[in-house]
Amino acid sequence: MAEKQTTLKAPISFSGKGLHTGVAVNMTFKPAPDSHGYIFKRVDLPDQPLINALAENVVETSRGTVLEENGARVSTIEHVLASFVGMKIDNVLIEVDGPEAPILDGSAMEFANAIEKTGTVEQETDRKYFILKEKLEYYDEEQGIHIIAYPDKIQSLNVLINYNSKVLGNQYASLEEVKNFQEEIAPCRTFVFLHELEYLAQNNLIKGGDVDNAIIIVDREVSQKELDRLADLFNKPHVKVQPEGILNNVELRFANEPARHKLLDLIGDLALVGRWFKAKIIATRPGHTSNNEFARALRHVMKKAAIQKKIPAYNPNLEPLLDINDIKKRLPHRYPFLMVDKVIQMDEKAVVGIKNVTLNEPFFMGHFPDEPVMPGVLLIEASAQVGGMLVLGTVPDPENYSTYFLKIDKVKFKRKVVPGDTLILKTELLEPIRRGIALVFAEIFVGNKLVMEGELMAQIVKTKGND
Repeated sequence: MAEKQTTLKAPISFSGKGLHTGVAVNMTFKPAPDSHGYIFKRVDLPDQPLINALAENVVETSRGTVLEENGARVSTIEHVLASFVGMKIDNVLIEVDGPEAPILDGSAMEFANAIEKTGTVEQETDRKYFILKEKLEYYDEEQGIHIIAYPDKIQSLNVLINYNSKVLGNQYASLEEVKNFQEEIAPCRTFVFLHELEYLAQNNLIKGGDVDNAIIIVDREVSQKELDRLADLFNKPHVKVQPEGILNNVELRFANEPARHKLLDLIGDLALVGRWFKAKIIATRPGHTSNNEFARALRHVMKKAAIQKKIPAYNPNLEPLLDINDIKKRLPHRYPFLMVDKVIQMDEKAVVGIKNVTLNEPFFMGHFPDEPVMPGVLLIEASAQVGGMLVLGTVPDPENYSTYFLKIDKVKFKRKVVPGDTLILKTELLEPIRRGIALVFAEIFVGNKLVMEGELMAQIVKTKGND
């Protein structure tokens, strides 16, 4: 039986200060309708702009995850999002009256406990899972970061950390079932090394920082005088170093609490995929930057999988949407380089064109005389021309513009194209066109067989009428 989406039974409010801004913030989780997802609302700003919690809206990851959309930002949102995933909440509107979520005790425990106390409501719509079909990998050799996802029947996460610290050592944490999140992961607080703390404080990078909302790891010899000075810096009672190598202002909730907190951050950052997914994820030394890169990669795979489910149907008995004369009015290409015969479908996000391949094509004279095969580079060009029909449709006078390649990526050729084949060329936007840059996913089919696929990036450039 399919799982249903859920939301909160009632609003939940929190108050506290932002870790980095030090600003006092009020935040309220509100019930939201089916398929709403996680959306932040800056109620302190004019027009109360909305910020969708999606990986492409991440603009900074240096000391936490920062989202920006509609001219508004909200930062340090990873613990909030982790609590939604961990408590299996699908749809929430998060109203916040400041630029940052409150840090509270540095974990997600208060969020998770409040959600449990308030309760949830089952909604009408089925929860949609993205099921990973093949291994996905991210590797940063310089930082020693490695994240890998394997196809699995459930979502599970494993984290290994190693910061070359004698105190911290190697630590491992895992979450095999989401139902264990509240007990095993939510209580785990952020951590910082002592040598980082003073630098951050002196550079106003943790204005809301407090020795009570973080585990402070002492990984070098430090005098009591220096510790006293640090306590004075934060206006706190003097502290000492415990045998475990942490300051005595807090007690560890788990022996591997730092690794568990990194797992907490990973859950929150991967919530930005925007869809529940089934995969086994193993992460070595993850951080917000790598987490976001991996979330973006998962979103790309998810989008591509959704596109691949739809093989265009071609019925030659139907009138085309655009014939060759219409195409010539929109594209500057001419013989022997016009490679679109007609367009059969087009909307704001996708276009489908047709190319009939015959032995009369001039390139077959040399490629190859005894075994005619359409060159792969020309398959890419044909896809680009079809894509040009789509992206030039976003300008009022397409005859005055051209599209130029910026990047060709992840292209795969599945089979040969030979005389007699009818190419069905499908091109779909992977993301909205911004600043004249278009990123599309292109596919070519012969019948129901995939011939080629790949990502194409192009720039729309005005070539005429500049005066």
